[in-house]
Amino acid sequence: MNWLFLDLNSYFASVEQQLRPELRGKPIAVVPMLAETTVCIAASYEAKKFGVKTGTVVRDARRLCPGIQFLEGRHELYVEFHHRIVEAVESCVPISAVLSIDEMACKLIGSQCEEANAILLAKKIKNTIYKKVGDYLCCSIGLAPNRFLAKVASDMQKPDGLVILRKAELPEVLFPLQLMDFSGIGPRMYKRLKQNAIYTVEQLCKLPKNEMSKVWGSIQGERFWHWMRGEDTLDVAATTCSVGHSHVLPPNLRTSDGAYAVAQKLLHKAAKRLRKMEYWTAGLNLVVRFSRPISIGWGALDQVQDWSKKTNLIECSDTLTLLEALQALWRDYPLDKTPFAVAVTLYNLVPNSEHTLSLFDELKRTSLAKAMDNINQKYGTNAVYFGGIHNVKSSAPTRIAFTSIPEIY
Repeated sequence: MNWLFLDLNSYFASVEQQLRPELRGKPIAVVPMLAETTVCIAASYEAKKFGVKTGTVVRDARRLCPGIQFLEGRHELYVEFHHRIVEAVESCVPISAVLSIDEMACKLIGSQCEEANAILLAKKIKNTIYKKVGDYLCCSIGLAPNRFLAKVASDMQKPDGLVILRKAELPEVLFPLQLMDFSGIGPRMYKRLKQNAIYTVEQLCKLPKNEMSKVWGSIQGERFWHWMRGEDTLDVAATTCSVGHSHVLPPNLRTSDGAYAVAQKLLHKAAKRLRKMEYWTAGLNLVVRFSRPISIGWGALDQVQDWSKKTNLIECSDTLTLLEALQALWRDYPLDKTPFAVAVTLYNLVPNSEHTLSLFDELKRTSLAKAMDNINQKYGTNAVYFGGIHNVKSSAPTRIAFTSIPEIY
């Protein structure tokens, strides 16, 4: 065993049940806001038994699971518990990578790689989380020769699972799984596999290395071939391409002024993240989705119209410059439409080491932005901010994408 992968089970819902014992054993779902048109972002296992899952529309969840309770997400708490869990795991074994709010991977070394020791370590981690963080928080752990398969193993038994994939049994032990059980095979790749007459994991595993590369259309296919056989190849470092935030507007802010104010709030958050990451941006993209009778949420791309506009920028990282760019974009906003959701994205990112100094008044604005960050860090969120977000500073609160752990803004 070279890798241990930990996946927290129904994480948001489990945190709520940890903090509210009266919810334990009951079907609950965590939602971004208490509205029938939004979707579940997490469901307890009691709700999952009825078919409720991430992405289920609230009204459908009520139909599937009578008696389900909906809780508005408390994302600051989920981040707090995440850090407590990381600390608990670190007390047992160093964490090599935190992959998301509810997933982390640990590279095993020395005697930890022996199967018996790896199993004892996995059980120790589970017990440590139970004792130090919460008795209602459980995780599934996968042990495997590489990180890719350790993640697969962690998904094979839930909740509270412990699954081992041994190299000597690969790839045959994977044959009973479905193609989309593997990270990297989403709907598009699944469609491509079917177009190549690949319908099972066994068929996929029997492809020669060069054929798998052809199916993927990139070197990723060759990597996949090695991973399925338990080879512990290095992952390619990811490059940060963009930073952004989106928010479904509450009913009272579904106006032009409300949408613009929320867009400013989202831009404040994105700019702060950009500076913390020590990046600069050369592009801003704004998207507004409009209400329709059948709209169900941000993810319903085929059911909701949208309006978007982007602009290129001289490399910047300060909030004031970005707000001025947003204001310019907003001049073309169609006032006859009712906004439903807003998103802002900073793209064409450049790290500090590659940033080209500007001939314009960059230093003062950058210094102002950093000073505001320091004040907010010391005295709390929104201690200082630009006046445009005054009426919506409590809107667009911290939300967690499963691929990242945000700061508490």
